[in-house]
Amino acid sequence: MIPVETLSAFFAVVVLLALTPGPDNLFVLTQSAVSGRMAGIAVTFGLSTGVIAHTVAVALGVAAIFQTSALAFSILKYVGAAYLLYLAWGAFRAKAAPIGIGGGPKLSYGALYRRGVIMNITNPKVSIFFLSFLPQFVDPAVGPLIPQFLQLGFVFILCTILVFGGIAMLAGMIGEKFGKSASAQSILNKIAGTVFVGLALKLATTTR
Repeated sequence: MIPVETLSAFFAVVVLLALTPGPDNLFVLTQSAVSGRMAGIAVTFGLSTGVIAHTVAVALGVAAIFQTSALAFSILKYVGAAYLLYLAWGAFRAKAAPIGIGGGPKLSYGALYRRGVIMNITNPKVSIFFLSFLPQFVDPAVGPLIPQFLQLGFVFILCTILVFGGIAMLAGMIGEKFGKSASAQSILNKIAGTVFVGLALKLATTTR
C-alpha cells in the first residue's frame, strides 16, 4: 500500500493538473455548454474510463511503446485528430435546437460517454504523461508495483471526476441559460466545432 502522505501529495498535484486548461477539461466544458450538465458528466465518466486504460498500460509497460515508437505514436495521434475533426463536422452541421428539448441532450449519454473514452485513449501524450508521472509515486519497498499503479490510477480517476464534474455542472448551467434560444444554441455549436478543430490541430502537431 502506498503511504497516506504520498497519496495526499499525489491527489493535490493531480487536482492542480486537472484545473490547468487542457484538451480534456476543454472537451468537458464544450460538451456541457452545448448539451447540458449531464452530458458533461457522461463525458467525464468516459474520460475517467480512459484513465483506467492508461493506468493499466503503464502498469504493464505497454505505454513505453508510444514513447519509443514514432510510428505507433503518430498512428494514435492522427486517429485521435481525425475523430476530433469528425466531432467538429457534426457540431458545425448541428441544427439550432434549444438545450432541454425532449428532456435531454441530442446525443445519448452512452454516445457522450464513448466520446470521452475515445478522446482520452487516442491521445498518446496521455500515455507518455502517465509513464513519466506515475512512477514518481511508487516505491518497490512498500510492495508490488502493479497494485500501486492501480491505486494511483484510482486516485487520478477520483480527482478527474471531482474536478471535471464541477466544470461540467458550471458550464452546463451557463449553457442551459443561453441555450434556451435556438440562435444562441447555433452559436454554441459553432464554438464547439471551433474548439474541436483547435484540439485536433493541437493533437496532430504534437510531438513526443
